Amino acid sequence: MYARHAANAYAQVGVQTGAMSASPHRLIVMLFDGARSAISRAKFQMAEGNIAAKGDSLSKAIDIIENGLRAVLDHEAGGEVAGNLERLYEYMTRRLMLANLRNDVALLDEVDSLLQNLASAWAQIEDGGANMASPQEN
Repeated sequence: MYARHAANAYAQVGVQTGAMSASPHRLIVMLFDGARSAISRAKFQMAEGNIAAKGDSLSKAIDIIENGLRAVLDHEAGGEVAGNLERLYEYMTRRLMLANLRNDVALLDEVDSLLQNLASAWAQIEDGGANMASPQEN
């Protein structure tokens, strides 16, 4: 028990240190990772029948989406893309709430997949598109 508490405290310090030294781009990556991690924990807790912990994990995922990803959208610079992302984040939040009410793993998988796709696209922005396939020559 003590070892697990100590490991959690150590991990929390690592996350805080990483966040303080991270670039704005890296912070968004950390938000995607955190939301996906919370959803993963919720799936495990759902399977274990731990309703309270599942609710806490889904609340954390919703908080990251709403107060992290959605809150940092720049509608002036982002224009239509920012508006589309805002609607997508709202959709994800609704799906997570419904998953919590229904104990529906498929809804959790849906949101996790959406987050994975966004995280992948975001990673390509930082790489300057280096991971994107080059066009085929005819």
